[in-house]
Amino acid sequence: MIVLYILLGLIGIIILLALIAPKKYEVNRSVIIDKSLPEVFQYLKFVRNQDHWSPWKKKDPNMKQESVGTDGEVGFIAKWEGNKQVGTGEQEILHIEHNEQIKTQLRFLKPWKSVSDAYIKVTEVDTNQTNVTWGFTGNNPVPMNIFMLFFNFEKAVGKDFEEGLASLKEILDKQ
Repeated sequence: MIVLYILLGLIGIIILLALIAPKKYEVNRSVIIDKSLPEVFQYLKFVRNQDHWSPWKKKDPNMKQESVGTDGEVGFIAKWEGNKQVGTGEQEILHIEHNEQIKTQLRFLKPWKSVSDAYIKVTEVDTNQTNVTWGFTGNNPVPMNIFMLFFNFEKAVGKDFEEGLASLKEILDKQ
């Protein structure tokens, strides 16, 4: 009988945690680039340019990559297969609002399956400065949402975004 009470208690705790754990996530970071908005946007709309500034490319410079479609256009898909730090997945351009934002979908296949909506938004600070915001959003399905109570996803991924944006700034400020 005690085992049954313990089991029911554990099930109750899991249900409670699943109810209070976050069901959605969003992580983003921004940087100001010392270039005009059109110049910055023209560079950012090409997914393959992320190879030069993405923190994940640095984590596995030997990852296998392939693509489908025309980079910089809706429907372009960049695929990768890397080490355990970057996993396996693909990124597809879903929507481009000229000189405003690029929306993509990230589909991770390994080490676990997930889908996130990513974006890069640009806004003019002045004629020679552009604010770039890089981020992504998604849903935390039960029971994965429980994990988010014990792991600071915002801080972990945010650090990678900060590193990537610093590299992006370095590249574009020199051009």
